[in-house]
Amino acid sequence: MTKSADTHCPYCALQCAMTLKSPAALTPATQPGSEPVPATASAALEAPLGAPLEAPLAVSGRDFPTNRGGLCRKGWTSASLLTHPGRVTEPLLKDADGVHRPVSWDKALELITAAVKDTRSRHGADAVGVFGGGGLTNEKAYQLGKFARLALGTSRIDYNGRFCMSSAAAAGMRAFGLDRGLPFPLEDLDAASTILMLGSNVAETMPPFVQHLQGARHAGGLIVVDPRRSATAAFTTDGGGLHLQPLPGTDLALLLGISHVVIHEGLADSGYVAERTTGYDAVVRSVASFWPERVQSLTGVPAGLIRDTARRLADGARQGGSYILTGRGVEQHVDGTDTATAAINLSLLLGLPGSARSGYGTLTGQGNGQGGREHGQKADQLPGYRKITDPAARAHMARVWGVPEALIPGPGVPAVELLKSLGQPDGVRCLFVHGANVAVSAPDANTVIKGLRSLDFLVVCDFFISETAAEADLILPVTQWAEEEGTLTNLEGRVLRRRRALAPPPGVRTELWIMTRLAEALEAPSTFSEDPETVFEELRLASEGGLADYSGIDYAMLDRGEAAYWPYPSGSTGTPRLFLDSFAHADGRAVFTAVTPRRRSPYAADTAPAADRAGTPMTLITGRLMEHYQSGAQTRRVAALAEAQPEARLQIHPAAAAAQGIAAGDFVSISNGRGEVSCRAELSTDIRPETVFLPFHFPELESANRLTEAATDPISGMPEFKTSKVWVRPGSAVLLAADFQKEGAS
Repeated sequence: MTKSADTHCPYCALQCAMTLKSPAALTPATQPGSEPVPATASAALEAPLGAPLEAPLAVSGRDFPTNRGGLCRKGWTSASLLTHPGRVTEPLLKDADGVHRPVSWDKALELITAAVKDTRSRHGADAVGVFGGGGLTNEKAYQLGKFARLALGTSRIDYNGRFCMSSAAAAGMRAFGLDRGLPFPLEDLDAASTILMLGSNVAETMPPFVQHLQGARHAGGLIVVDPRRSATAAFTTDGGGLHLQPLPGTDLALLLGISHVVIHEGLADSGYVAERTTGYDAVVRSVASFWPERVQSLTGVPAGLIRDTARRLADGARQGGSYILTGRGVEQHVDGTDTATAAINLSLLLGLPGSARSGYGTLTGQGNGQGGREHGQKADQLPGYRKITDPAARAHMARVWGVPEALIPGPGVPAVELLKSLGQPDGVRCLFVHGANVAVSAPDANTVIKGLRSLDFLVVCDFFISETAAEADLILPVTQWAEEEGTLTNLEGRVLRRRRALAPPPGVRTELWIMTRLAEALEAPSTFSEDPETVFEELRLASEGGLADYSGIDYAMLDRGEAAYWPYPSGSTGTPRLFLDSFAHADGRAVFTAVTPRRRSPYAADTAPAADRAGTPMTLITGRLMEHYQSGAQTRRVAALAEAQPEARLQIHPAAAAAQGIAAGDFVSISNGRGEVSCRAELSTDIRPETVFLPFHFPELESANRLTEAATDPISGMPEFKTSKVWVRPGSAVLLAADFQKEGAS
């Protein structure tokens, strides 16, 4: 084991820099748990809760532009999972009695090879599917896409970033011709006088991020749009800015209302619009009917606040700088692409993108959510952010891989459609899952679990038995973050080095090794490698000339600490700030796209359970807690985090709770036609009376995604996570548990 390794946090896309040290290298003052726990949950920089002293490595924050030495609770405790007793350390095969028992690696690879060959011979290559993850390194994401298309021969590959960044990515591509979450370094926010944040609660999801909001807050220019008074929204009090609290699902109308004010009060940057954009006239027409008073009636946001927001953004653009940032709260809708487009349109009206001290960006969530969607695990893309339907892109990849172009399958299907096909006659019958826990994270999770159980063969690569792994025929033990080398790309588009700090347990393998061995067994064309640097060198060639060009980046420069923002063509110095001279469309201009709310009910597929048809429905919002990450498969196993947030709690307004006879701490039932969950009620005036909030980190009886709808955005494939209609009533967890067991047995 190394004495010290500089690396980055395994969780979110902020990718906070940290140093991992062996206990022998620590002084008493730097032992885990020596720092006090902060008193407030929304503290910008969280001190350690205290990783177990038996952890082989201790974590210390490292000075870096994104986190400046700070870490959140998840980062401070991340090393504790490396010695967790629940770690999977050998392949596990499910026997006829449903129990997973150890098998050798040779046997595991033999079984997978036979299952793939049998599925392809009986149902065709597209009956084999792959579901990837936004936490995989660039090397693993790249080789997974290659493995699916060449070793398995399937087009059926997609990943959980479809649930995270797809709407923002689609909007960025059509407006700018290129999608990079933040097209500027995060530090640029420090000098801004105005920042509009829509649908993002960074104070809890990325605590060190809030350092970069302090300038705008001190200037009174932090504007937060959220139906809840979140920890981030709370920063707007005491003169820090504005909190706009719209009805869930009305963000698009709100953005059109702000744009209406910008246009009709002469606040737009007319020179920028004329010189750097196209499509302005159509946008003027599209916002004409969204005057502030009408938008107030649609959203619940006072017309005065709508006007004030527009004016502050315009003033900031002329003076200290304005930024508009979007997050999942406004993007995880069936009109998420249009909503993100409306935010981009507003930013273009104000002249923000590509300017020296203003901009638009979207906050990537998963650790490698940016790099994970650039290099081939997305259904419609080849490495370098190339379109899989582009003949030139296909020819380029055929040359790099040394195969005939005809061997590369065409586009697959988005994640929700892929999951709906599980076990179906013309769908996926054999599935590989890498870096995802779809049994908890996917919408309409009950249906997804039934699909997993109907597969002919399910292989899950994981380091714990997650809820998805529990359904697997075969679980393959893989390395954790501190046990592997590689690269990731953070929310700024900056490529970072992940460094190995200790050896994995005997019996654990890297996913690169697994793919290489299986490719050999399946007699795949081209070559595969288990060495991360070798894979990255091929990734450089594969990305060369693409939108996400990594060809000028190598391990040596990253190890020297050089900043590497893509696109980074060979011979260049990279691109920290995009669009300063032109946008990525052929004419160099950004594109306005007129959007408007659709005439639809957001609850078209929601129905009430029979017992509740006389009740009043509420709108369910799902989201994250500070202590947990994604499906909770990792953080629920960290003792300090689980102790702080051991269970899901339904946040509900006291007035709504009183109407149902619900008191604080009572068990409640939350249900609709898709499912039912039970948890304790948490009464709070921070949420709108017709709205409830449930975190999505918990499984089974507390699984929020048993209630969410698998309807998707027609452009991005993003599911509708934020506006499910539910019925809330006092409920017994014991009775619901019995119902759940009955459902599972069926």
